[in-house]
Amino acid sequence: MRRIIAEGAALLTAGGLSLGGTIARRLTAPVGPRNFDLTIRDVEVDGDRRLLVLDRTRETAARGVYNLWFETGDWVRVSDEVLDRGTDRIARVVMDSANDFLACAGDRFSWSGIYFANSADAGLSATDVSIDTVAGAAPAWLIEGEEDCSTWAIHIHGLGSTRAGTLRGAQVAAELGYTSLVISYRNDGEGPRFGTGCSTLGFTEAEDAVAAVDFAIQNGAQRIVLFGWSMGAAIALRIASRTRERGVIAGLVLDSPVLNWIDVIKANCARSGLPAAAGNLATLWLTLGPLARMTGLPSAIPLREFDWVQFAEELTVPMLILHGAKDDSAPINVSEALRDRRPDLVQLESFDAGHTLAWNSDPSRWRSAVSAWLAKQLPS
Repeated sequence: MRRIIAEGAALLTAGGLSLGGTIARRLTAPVGPRNFDLTIRDVEVDGDRRLLVLDRTRETAARGVYNLWFETGDWVRVSDEVLDRGTDRIARVVMDSANDFLACAGDRFSWSGIYFANSADAGLSATDVSIDTVAGAAPAWLIEGEEDCSTWAIHIHGLGSTRAGTLRGAQVAAELGYTSLVISYRNDGEGPRFGTGCSTLGFTEAEDAVAAVDFAIQNGAQRIVLFGWSMGAAIALRIASRTRERGVIAGLVLDSPVLNWIDVIKANCARSGLPAAAGNLATLWLTLGPLARMTGLPSAIPLREFDWVQFAEELTVPMLILHGAKDDSAPINVSEALRDRRPDLVQLESFDAGHTLAWNSDPSRWRSAVSAWLAKQLPS
């Protein structure tokens, strides 16, 4: 009996370790192609309006403005109007599309909060520049400020996203007259490929963002606001906590921030139907050197250094957090905990939205909240 129990325990341990390794590999895997997992079910014409009939999901039925990206590379934007088409279907009204693209029934697409395809699409005039990083040359968009050239905004996207996703915030910075730098970083699909191409969840990527800070300073920046989305927020906080950058970082605007990677990993396990405890197994693979290297990482990732609730007293830079109450990837309760620990530094704005979709759920409120906060924190 003891032998059977011992063998069973060994199998459970091995199985658990294997599951942890699988989660860790998927989390840090090199960037792959976009997943076109949804289908246009029908197209309706109502006067001047064109409507797309879609399967009802939590994402497709959410109020707000979103973008549908198609396998052809085209996109279609839909309005915040949601029309019922039975229990399993809804219809969304087309606002505009790439080159007058007309989606048809049967077309495959990806639902996204990345609303603008490029800087011109967002109404911004950008110049392509290159940031020299340890990993190689990282492309960036430079958007010249019209009023205050000494104040810069650096926009840092999240894991699995792109530079284009941060243009939602770059619009606000431009309206305030700031110069913006919209950056890429190693292994994000746009920046330089480095090592095995795996993400280190912001640990080494922060070095590339620091290079962007140096670029801004060399080109006249005297104070810098870091806009960080999801993992980009973790990168921004890591930069702001460094002694060398503290004098120039004047504020942080964080959307759906990763404030504790261990909690985020557990939340994503639960969202995928796994027990949250499976996140602890993945943490072992990410934080122990030999296991981390088996996943393709160059070394262990010190995840506990990203626990900003624990290290709240070390924070010195004021921050505005914009977070969706329906975020099941980076839960809002961690942002609430940080606000409660540092009410002197942290302002939290809650939205009825999912992960990185606060802007999409209410663009006007998002923009006004950011503009008002920056005007207060960084008066002209």
